Amino acid sequence: MSSVQNRVLSASELQTFGDELDALRARHVATLGASDARYIRRVVAGVRWTGVAGRALLFLGAFVHSVLIPAWIAGVALLAISKILENMELAHNVIHGQYDWMGDAQLQGSTYEWDIVGTADNWRKTHNFRHHTYTNVRGLDDDIGYGLLRIFPEQRWRPFYLMQPVIAVVFALLFEWGIAIQDLKIGRLLAGKMTFKQLLRQSRPVGRKVGKQVFKDYILFPALAGPFFLPVLLGNVVANLIRNVWTYVVIFCGHFTADAETFPKECVRDETRGHWYLRQLRGSSNIAGGKVMNLMTGNLSHQIEHHFYPDVPANRYAAIAVEVREICQRYGQHYNTGSLPKQFGQVVWRILRHSLPSRPRVVVVPERTPVPSTP
Repeated sequence: MSSVQNRVLSASELQTFGDELDALRARHVATLGASDARYIRRVVAGVRWTGVAGRALLFLGAFVHSVLIPAWIAGVALLAISKILENMELAHNVIHGQYDWMGDAQLQGSTYEWDIVGTADNWRKTHNFRHHTYTNVRGLDDDIGYGLLRIFPEQRWRPFYLMQPVIAVVFALLFEWGIAIQDLKIGRLLAGKMTFKQLLRQSRPVGRKVGKQVFKDYILFPALAGPFFLPVLLGNVVANLIRNVWTYVVIFCGHFTADAETFPKECVRDETRGHWYLRQLRGSSNIAGGKVMNLMTGNLSHQIEHHFYPDVPANRYAAIAVEVREICQRYGQHYNTGSLPKQFGQVVWRILRHSLPSRPRVVVVPERTPVPSTP
């Protein structure tokens, strides 16, 4: 159960809290330039060359039996790193429009397409708009449990959730597929609110993207290995599974730790800028770590800063975090951070605990209407 005590802010304090965080963003945006462009282009190169090296080692391991196992393992590792970097530090951040200011057609948020089975267009809708606008607002943010998991006690319990410890593991392994179908609202079909014909029409873009990804990873590259099709196919499968599990862990640690809160729909009515920042802060969690952790998480190790400034280049978050933490401390607001094992341990606890019936403990948040806490 969370023991966090946030100081209640007056209306004037909320105003200055929001103003300080807005000013912090403005200072960093004003200094964007060559170093930021150089950074993202190095990431692009890193994605390309780790991918090339990984696939080359998979082929080497397939053709030269004396180096089969070491080369295959190294190939899988490098290909997984390439896919993680592309998914987390490149695609996710580019799709947010963080590098639109560069004027580079390959780094435009509105047109970039990433290396997973889900479409970037659906992600721009479900994540960039819905999740970042209505972060952890029940009934508005579909990322709360992704329609599969009961992670907060405010979610209505059903017997189906008894299976969620197993479902959570399967979801981690197939995370890119969950992202692909998230916006299809398959539950509406099961509830009789959508016809199968409507679902088919809505799913065509996803179907085309799935076809391209399956062809590339599971047919084209393995076929180039000829009689060694199966080892290369298996290498691609394992690299994708590693990327899926890592992405799942990072995203869940960013939103579903013990101190993360959910909110009722009423909280967004007449929401001020200060209240918006508070909601982002209380619904987000950071992962403590160094430069490697920041890179491999797409800087979502700074989930709080990302939710404050989703369109600011993520390589700035580490520096921004120093000032954000100081501001939160001055205003008596909890800054949720911890090691990866600690944060993910809390996520696992939530998944196990709330697979069983549980009731929220009602507390009063004076600056808003009474809302349930999240034990």
